[in-house]
Amino acid sequence: MKGLNIADAHVLSRAWFRLIFALYLVNVIAFLCGVFLPLLTVSKLMLISNTFSVASGVQQLYWDGQYFLFVVIALFSIGFPLMKMCLLGAWLLNPKRSRFTALLRWVHHFGKWSMLDVFVVAVLVVAVKLAGLASVEMREGLYFFTLSVLLTMILTHVLAPFYNVAEEAGRIGAGLKGKG
Repeated sequence: MKGLNIADAHVLSRAWFRLIFALYLVNVIAFLCGVFLPLLTVSKLMLISNTFSVASGVQQLYWDGQYFLFVVIALFSIGFPLMKMCLLGAWLLNPKRSRFTALLRWVHHFGKWSMLDVFVVAVLVVAVKLAGLASVEMREGLYFFTLSVLLTMILTHVLAPFYNVAEEAGRIGAGLKGKG
């Protein structure tokens, strides 16, 4: 079995990049759908039903004066994942920029906190189902949102070795410039 030559490696890396970028675009679409499409419908006593999305839930928290919950849910369900996707996109467009690389390393390490939103939805579903007075129907937004969380985790995990290489290349390049 022979190894890859330079041309084969270049074609493979371009194909790999296209796959990663396609997953990134699917992730962005899934996130937007997950935030704005209905997450769940709660039906109480077969007469009253309410449908919630992440955006409408955050908005309702603000209107109800629950400012602490509003900030926490908005930050961890919308703000942090959006920031992570923007940084991923910026890095994919220009992986040599060391400031994006450093930020992506930070985001990768603290990425587990973006799972707080999934925990909140799970607690809400369990609490409502235990009450026995209501039924909960999972809606398409929940599946899109979950897909987005999973794709973000996969992308940051797959790209993490590239952050290391890009950051190390930036340090070596900066060292060579200082010596010249």
